[in-house]
Amino acid sequence: MNNFTDLVSRLLRFALRLVFALAATVFLVSLMLASLVVVLAVSIWSLLTGRKPAPVVLFQQFRQARERYAQGMFRTGAAASDVVDVQATEVREHGAPAPAPADGPVGRLSR
Repeated sequence: MNNFTDLVSRLLRFALRLVFALAATVFLVSLMLASLVVVLAVSIWSLLTGRKPAPVVLFQQFRQARERYAQGMFRTGAAASDVVDVQATEVREHGAPAPAPADGPVGRLSR
């Protein structure tokens, strides 16, 4: 009797494993099919509207940022050949009086 129960339990375990493996396979195939349908629908929609899909644009922006970073665009020091235009401002000492406001839009506002 003991051999018979062992055989039945082994058969049931094998059947249960087979059912779970089959269920996992069906789930994965349906997930792949659903993703394929979504990709095709988004591709057709982008062809009809003439715009790139949002995920494609987002990944292109990430790739461009990575390439800029790899090329050294975000380096902190300026090279000798770089030219930087700035507005010159006068630096006064702490106790020096401020000059009279000039005529112009800023001067008129401060009077």
